[in-house]
Amino acid sequence: MLSHLRAELVLAARILMRQPGFWVPTILFPAMLYSFFGASMAEGPAGIYALASFAVYAVVGVGFYQFGVSVAQDRETPFVLWQHSLPGAQWVGWAARIVVAMVVVLAAVGMVLLAGRWIGGVIPGRGETMRLLVACALVSVPSVLMGIALGSAVSARAAVPLSNLLFLPLAYLGGLWIPPALLPDSVAAISVWTPTRAMGEIAWAAIDGRAMPGRYLALLAGWTLLAIALTALAQARHRRAMFG
Repeated sequence: MLSHLRAELVLAARILMRQPGFWVPTILFPAMLYSFFGASMAEGPAGIYALASFAVYAVVGVGFYQFGVSVAQDRETPFVLWQHSLPGAQWVGWAARIVVAMVVVLAAVGMVLLAGRWIGGVIPGRGETMRLLVACALVSVPSVLMGIALGSAVSARAAVPLSNLLFLPLAYLGGLWIPPALLPDSVAAISVWTPTRAMGEIAWAAIDGRAMPGRYLALLAGWTLLAIALTALAQARHRRAMFG
């Protein structure tokens, strides 16, 4: 099992590193977006919260774009068809993808933190930084699983537009661009049920040094289970289509 996991990790890392046009923008774009918009909120207590919000935005971007798109594209390649015909647990490959994604997530979040320091002048303490990194690593798992669910359910051609259609509204609804207190009442009523709001609340609690909010942990767990169920159904459908 360990040798299988090691091989899948190496494979996932090599596939990703051979596509710099894909992973480099994924890592740099959240920091660039923070520099354009988030840095303007750097004054006062709002600055550290904006930094945490864009860190979560980076996490969700990795999940939806690195996995929502790549899973859909990989599924249609002959290599993946051959890979599915091999013996071995399918979950090992997904576990390897999640581990590689966490590395990319930490790199993207690190770029946001650097932009906060150099452009926004927001310098969180060591404890705040460590808690934020742990929170981002935690929420990266459901984010990646939701991306895998999306990539498993749609075609390669539909993956990019659907990723945008889901990712951008979820970032707004979750309060990652605008503080939740400033959202219109109708939007705020929806916001509290979105996975991005749950991720944001976990990151903001980490910055404050508060306990992670149980309500939003439960909400995120529900979204995670839904993503796992959707992935399982979609993968079963693909196996039936490929092997009968």
